[in-house]
Amino acid sequence: MADLKPGDPIPELKETPDKYLPHRYAGASGDFNPIHTDEEFARSAGIPSVFGHGMLTAAFVGKAVTDYVGAENLRRFKVRFATRVWPGDTITCKGKVTKKYEHDGEKRIDGEVVALNQKGELAVTGSFSAALPSRA
Repeated sequence: MADLKPGDPIPELKETPDKYLPHRYAGASGDFNPIHTDEEFARSAGIPSVFGHGMLTAAFVGKAVTDYVGAENLRRFKVRFATRVWPGDTITCKGKVTKKYEHDGEKRIDGEVVALNQKGELAVTGSFSAALPSRA
């Protein structure tokens, strides 16, 4: 990764949440808001269906980043939610390196990331900083 430069892409990650993933995520996160897991409740709230937790979509983006740099090298990760993710949506996470620099003697990169649904709509935008992993 020493040859990384601004503009280099990070590998894409695709996820297609099914209707059960919000239930599994609720159990893992402790966020049991019924808007994410109960169809009848969601409809009574004026929403056409349950939708994924925003933090679940953020986790997809986080996985794309940590698959690239390694979780142990991640120094900062920020996200902003833009739209809902519905069961059956295909989410594509992608990004690019925006800066390469040294901070307190550590070689680092910054990057931008997004999660897009199959219509090309932004679901999540974000940024990260990571130490460059040393490769033997």
